Amino acid sequence: MPSDAAYNVAADELRQFVEQFESLEAEKKDITEQQKDIMSEAKARGYDTKVLKKIVALRKRDKDDVAEEEAILDLYKSALGMS
Repeated sequence: MPSDAAYNVAADELRQFVEQFESLEAEKKDITEQQKDIMSEAKARGYDTKVLKKIVALRKRDKDDVAEEEAILDLYKSALGMS
């Protein structure tokens, strides 16, 4: 049977982990709201937000991977007469 002292230490540590995680969740929610605000402003100025999100995703990726994927996409489109 664990002692009360051991239980208190474990409970305090556990509480600390939970509170840190909750704090990060709140920060993540705030950041998500800020991102939505940015996209709303871009949309109000006439930008296509769907395309902007694709650009953001592409910028995260390796340039060589993107180039290879685009080359294959062009090849497939050409084969299907979509070019």
